[in-house]
Amino acid sequence: MRLADEFFYLAHDDQTGRSRLFESATAHGLAAALLAELFGQGRITFVGRHVRVADPSPPADWLQHLVLDRLVAEPRHTATRTWLAFFGTTAYEQVATRMWQLGLLRQEQVGRLWRQRTVYIPTDMNTAAWSWARLSHQLRNYERLSPFDVALAGLAASTQLDPILLDGAPPAARVLLRRQVEQASLPLRELLADLGAVVGGTVLSHRTS
Repeated sequence: MRLADEFFYLAHDDQTGRSRLFESATAHGLAAALLAELFGQGRITFVGRHVRVADPSPPADWLQHLVLDRLVAEPRHTATRTWLAFFGTTAYEQVATRMWQLGLLRQEQVGRLWRQRTVYIPTDMNTAAWSWARLSHQLRNYERLSPFDVALAGLAASTQLDPILLDGAPPAARVLLRRQVEQASLPLRELLADLGAVVGGTVLSHRTS
């Protein structure tokens, strides 16, 4: 599984596909996950709140290729928050399309005829629930997370999904999540810090509007 696909599962109900977050948090979280996929492959890194391309060679995955091409084509724009905002405008549809192409999601039309929209429903509830169950189990049992799951847990914490993920868990589970994320590589921590700041700002404006 790719990181953005697993975050998509994490951020949506495994049966209905309904978002567990408000739209902006989901969008920015998916954008960060796509950037983190490229970081995990050594294609990009994060330095001082900026994105740096380390290897411009095209990835095999079409969506990763698309994201990397855009970064390479716009060398003047390097601020991580700028790219989170940019990719956030299309990340939901692009990640959902990639998962639909792989048979992980199915499309369903909802709403009245003149106001219909497409929603994406998991094709397998057990597959969709696995990311949630795995993270929740490991954190509640105070287990060491893999680097992949540290990144996934960091995305959850930075989008304020962790209170739902750890609902009913003892405070020590939340401390463990934060501690393991704080021990991640510096570039990943920088990405997550920018994501948390962007999401925190949109949450505040959402609550006061």
